[in-house]
Amino acid sequence: MLEISNLSVSYGAIQAIHNVSLKVNRGEIVSLIGANGAGKTTILRTISGLKKADDGEIRFEENDLRKTEPSKIIRLKLAHVPEGRHIFPQMTVEENLEMGAFADQKDMSATMEDVYNRFSRLKERKRQLAGTLSGGEQQMLAVGRALMAKPKLILMDEPSMGLSPLLVKEIFSIIKEVNQNGITILLVEQNAKMALSISNRAYVMETGKISMEGNAGELLKDVRVKKAYLGQ
Repeated sequence: MLEISNLSVSYGAIQAIHNVSLKVNRGEIVSLIGANGAGKTTILRTISGLKKADDGEIRFEENDLRKTEPSKIIRLKLAHVPEGRHIFPQMTVEENLEMGAFADQKDMSATMEDVYNRFSRLKERKRQLAGTLSGGEQQMLAVGRALMAKPKLILMDEPSMGLSPLLVKEIFSIIKEVNQNGITILLVEQNAKMALSISNRAYVMETGKISMEGNAGELLKDVRVKKAYLGQ
C-alpha cells in the first residue's frame, strides 16, 4: 500500500534521513520506533508532503507522493495525525471535525456520527472550544479529525505523548479498533512496548537509518530492543 525506497531528507546541510526503505501492507499496523532525533517524524512529514525529500521514492498505491501536492495527498485517502495534535483551539470540537472532512464532504454527517459513536466524549463536548479539552480528549479529536477524511492509511505521530498511563492504554485501544475497522496505520511512537504490542511489523530507527526490522512480536523479545528501548 505504501512503499518508500532509498529515501534521503536533509535540513540544510544536516542529513536527517539516510537511504531509508520501508513498506506498509494493506491492513497492517506498522511501527517506527527509536530515540528522539532518529528521524521518525521527518519520515511521516515527508510522506504527507510537509517536507521535501532530497532523493528516493514514496509511492502510495499507484501514486508518486513526491510529485503530489500536500493538499492533494489527503484526497488520496492518506491522513496524518501530527505530533502535538495541532487541533484548532479556538474552534469547537465539531468545527475541528468538519475541517477534517474538507477533502471529502460526501455523507459528512454520517461520518461525524461514526466518529461520535467511537468517541462519546467528543459528542458530549461538541460545542466546546477544542483548546479547553484535556490532553487525552485533544488526542481523540486529532484522531477523529483524521477519520473524517475517510482514510485508507493514517500516519500517527506520538499519539501517547504527554498522556497518563491510563489514557495511553485507551488511545492504543482506539488505534487497534481503528485498524480492525479496515484502516492501515503507520505509527511513530516513543512508547516502544505499547507500539510493538499492537503492531504487525516494526522498524527501528537510529540516526536517520533503519537499524532493525521485522515481526513486532519478535522485536519485542529481541535483547537489543529490550535494552535500548524497553528499559530491560
